[in-house]
Amino acid sequence: MHLGNLAVSGAGLLMTEQMAVEPEGRLTYSCAGLWSYDQVRALRPVFEFCRRYGGAKLGIQLGHAGRKGSVSVPWKGQIPLNEKQGAWLTPSPSPIPYPGRPRPTELDSDGLVRLRNCFAKAARNSLDLDADLLELHCAHGYLLHSFLTPLANKRIDRYGGSTQARTRFALEVFDAIREVWPSTRPLGVRVSATDWVDGGWTADNTVEFAAALKVRGCDYICASSGGASPDQRIPVGPGYQVPFAERIRREVGIPTMALGFITDTHQAENILSSGQADLIALGRGMLYNPRWAWHAAQELHEDVFFPFQYQRAHPIDAGRRFPKSVQNLIVQARLHCRKQSWWACLKNDSSDHRKTGTLKTGFQIRRTGSDERYRSLRTRGRRL
Repeated sequence: MHLGNLAVSGAGLLMTEQMAVEPEGRLTYSCAGLWSYDQVRALRPVFEFCRRYGGAKLGIQLGHAGRKGSVSVPWKGQIPLNEKQGAWLTPSPSPIPYPGRPRPTELDSDGLVRLRNCFAKAARNSLDLDADLLELHCAHGYLLHSFLTPLANKRIDRYGGSTQARTRFALEVFDAIREVWPSTRPLGVRVSATDWVDGGWTADNTVEFAAALKVRGCDYICASSGGASPDQRIPVGPGYQVPFAERIRREVGIPTMALGFITDTHQAENILSSGQADLIALGRGMLYNPRWAWHAAQELHEDVFFPFQYQRAHPIDAGRRFPKSVQNLIVQARLHCRKQSWWACLKNDSSDHRKTGTLKTGFQIRRTGSDERYRSLRTRGRRL
């Protein structure tokens, strides 16, 4: 119900929640995972339903909760679990607990190899689901972010110390995924651009990390922030994380996804038309208003996916059936998307975009080879 509802929302891309790559990688006992083929079989009919009735591309986010895991669900306070509740040991780069949570175990060399394999296996499982896009979660104080930030990583081996050393494991995980994930499908990374804490991970570190990812074949960066420490001081406000996406895009030359208190249609449109980011991500805003994309398209006089079953509810139809030409256009677009190989570079450099400033929520699909990575698709969409 949850994903199916959002698949018909008019969004260009629908992402799952973070999928754990092993049981110990869950944040709570209710979190989803993709470490087993049984989970692939369970998710397949959900994905098929979304594709049959929805218009959004489907993406999967892979991650590991690390030292923040083994807690109750958020609406029950994220309280550490006890043995009777099924608590599990949480891995981390160093045995430094997240404040208020159990002490984690430090990963040894065998553990690092095992986790790299877990991420690669989950990526293969995502491919078995025919996911259109994959995103590696390196943010919010979870395992890979814990390797990046000096607040959680005090190792004295090749995985700790300098920025280059602290990024090594995350880059190795990315390489393991890139090896099994097709170059014709986007592979991005979500980062916390800063810890918002003195002595923590910084925006300068993020730019360096993003540049290393780009060289390895990363296709976009989703710029979030925070999560490594409860001492963070975040200046929350409309679009407060957009400057990170803009800086990464400008200095690294890689497509970026902006998110964080982006709620207004024209706010989102301005971010795209001004070149601050290539894609808009909506999370809580879409949960509160699952028809956000429909309303934005109506306000900007644009077209997005609209289910045939809901045609008579569309404001421009005023209770009448859509013209046959509109129905044919939608059908042709959907057939085209299914037939063509595609690649989402998320680049919004089309001349018509600069002339009109219009917000697009769909995908323009072109047949492409892996050597045309940043030219094959121009899109301005939004993601859950």
